[in-house]
Amino acid sequence: MFFLFLLCICDLLLRGNAQDRASLWRGNDRTGRCQYTFTVPSPMEATCPQVGGPEVEGLKTRLSVLEALMSQLSGKDLQPRGGHQGVSARPQPELQEALNRAVGERNLLQGEKERLERELETLKLRMDEMRRETERLRSRPCLTQNPVVAPSSTQQDWGRARPAAGSNQMTHLMTRPNRQGDSSNLRDSAWQYGALSFQELKAEVTEVPAPDGTVDNTGCGEVISVGEPVTHRKADNIAGKYGVWMQDPEAVSPYGPNMLWRIDTIGTEIRQLYGYDDMEQLSKGFPSKVLLLPDPLESTGATMYRGSLYYQRRLSRTLIRYDLAAEHVAARRELPHAGFHGQFPYSWGGYTDIDLSVDEKGLWAIYSTSKAQGAIVISKLDPHSLEVKKSWETSIRKASVANSFMICGKLYTVASYAARDTTINHVYDTGTSQGKAVSIPFKNKYGYNSMIDYSLAQRKLFAWDNFHLVSYDLRLGRQQAN
Repeated sequence: MFFLFLLCICDLLLRGNAQDRASLWRGNDRTGRCQYTFTVPSPMEATCPQVGGPEVEGLKTRLSVLEALMSQLSGKDLQPRGGHQGVSARPQPELQEALNRAVGERNLLQGEKERLERELETLKLRMDEMRRETERLRSRPCLTQNPVVAPSSTQQDWGRARPAAGSNQMTHLMTRPNRQGDSSNLRDSAWQYGALSFQELKAEVTEVPAPDGTVDNTGCGEVISVGEPVTHRKADNIAGKYGVWMQDPEAVSPYGPNMLWRIDTIGTEIRQLYGYDDMEQLSKGFPSKVLLLPDPLESTGATMYRGSLYYQRRLSRTLIRYDLAAEHVAARRELPHAGFHGQFPYSWGGYTDIDLSVDEKGLWAIYSTSKAQGAIVISKLDPHSLEVKKSWETSIRKASVANSFMICGKLYTVASYAARDTTINHVYDTGTSQGKAVSIPFKNKYGYNSMIDYSLAQRKLFAWDNFHLVSYDLRLGRQQAN
């Protein structure tokens, strides 16, 4: 049959005298079989555009394969051209896994974008505040500067002079120079005689120890100043944006007195408690112990006392005492009428309805109730049974303050969690059941302080400020009468 076909073609070529213009193609058809195709120009028609041919069919085949691959990636059942089935449109497992991974990464990037947009809005608000403060300072009149008068020899010895009769002793202590070495060496190098219109006089301030009797025999007193924040560690990932870290003031074996504990509080199932042998290991991020809590934890209100972790169970007003040595729940009890899961949080949110604290007087719970209508309630707790021993209702609105802590039976509240320079603005004394407004400078170094608590073990404040674990030195003074 094939030879007859060749004879017919040869006859056609001879008749048309077009043997020099005949062409032969060889290629696979749609089924993959080898196919020969002869093409001879028509002797009757001058022009005839060629349509189709093996090259076009080959292109159609490759296009069908590409359409099948596209249908796998998009998950849609696209019908290939010309009815060619090509590669199966069913997604292969590895392609589906790659698609899922790409979708997950897209969602993570979207979440990060939203977070950055929120932080940008916060920065814009802060810039507006700074702009208003700048305008306010510009509108204030400037003080007239007096020319510098060369000090006399008697004036140069002012640091060695004794206070005049009737002058304030503390003023004299705060203004005298440091007496280490020659006082003439303490003058700033910029203090030179000259024709300048004014010069700035720099003074060295020496901290004076508090007089005897400012604190009682338990080391208690009233907070009069808070030091600059000291950073110990930055969290490794997003789970550490909020958290709580603490130290047991009365540690129980097998854990030593230097043991520090940390909990990252981002997530819905917060159960991991990390232990570090000391501050150095915490700073390096090398935990020596990891415990898995039996019940999930809510927010940043946990504390440590006498060998137990005290915390609020997620989505409830239940308090839990977890024994660290035995690694089991030693007690659990509901805090009567306490709001939970966003009913009465601090101003920054975070489900901070119940905040537990430890000081020289024992274990405390700071929260609110419907009866108190959002005002802070302080309850003294039994550290073994978690039973409420006594409660105090304050006039401080819990949602109006950023955080709070207990020292020597007194509640202190912080005005803002985001402002870099804020204040401790209220103090309430459970001993006298009286409160008052105060203004003690406090710094949020990293702009989002989600946890502030008193560490009785170190007599400092521990805080968790926007991924950073920081501490503050405290200065206590004489108990003030209300």
